[in-house]
Amino acid sequence: MTTRLNKFIAETGFCSRREADRLIGERRVTVNGHPAGTGAVVGPDDVVLVDGQPLRAREAKKAGGRKHVYIALNKPVGITCTTESSVKGNIVEFVGHEQRIFPIGRLDKDSEGLILLTSNGNIVNQILRAENGHQKEYMVAVNKQVTDEFLRGMARGVRIRDETTLPCRTSRLAKFGFRVILQQGLNRQIRLMAAAFGYRVTQLRRVRIDNIKIGALKPGQWRNLTDAELKGLLPQQQEW
Repeated sequence: MTTRLNKFIAETGFCSRREADRLIGERRVTVNGHPAGTGAVVGPDDVVLVDGQPLRAREAKKAGGRKHVYIALNKPVGITCTTESSVKGNIVEFVGHEQRIFPIGRLDKDSEGLILLTSNGNIVNQILRAENGHQKEYMVAVNKQVTDEFLRGMARGVRIRDETTLPCRTSRLAKFGFRVILQQGLNRQIRLMAAAFGYRVTQLRRVRIDNIKIGALKPGQWRNLTDAELKGLLPQQQEW
């Protein structure tokens, strides 16, 4: 029985499928000593190496336990959402988990708040796809007074780079603050949306991803997700 190479890598917990595709594209993955190509498949007897190192098989699931790791982190400003160990202040080293984990999506280095990390590479795309409707809620401070016109414009969708953002929900929090709920996660999306109206974001904090709230987590603290949170986030997932 064969398996797509990116899926095989993700299931070991080394990284997500998306990250595996990047590694394959950079020719950092070999199968039986030869650089692997995009769309490659592997069988049980094939030897897969990443940067010349073998992938470690995941330990079998213990009775009553979880096969994968799922955590919620209150990311502080200054931490970078990357698995690259060469990047100072990368999120993986910051958490320091005993198992290999990686972030689901990202928060800008200058942003803070809730981000999920996991060892399960097969769920990442389910959460990140905008069409799956996963909500992300942010509290945002800006350098100018928040107006009704600004909030309506943000909610309708904004042309940034070469695309228009999906409609979203907005509400006023304070004279210089507002709340926004998105169902997509483009790079620096909120900052670019605000800039289109002449606003500069001075603070951005994510407080919720779907049914998972940041709660009492202080900056830098993390916790394991509960069974109820996992079932609410990924109701179709059969195994944790």
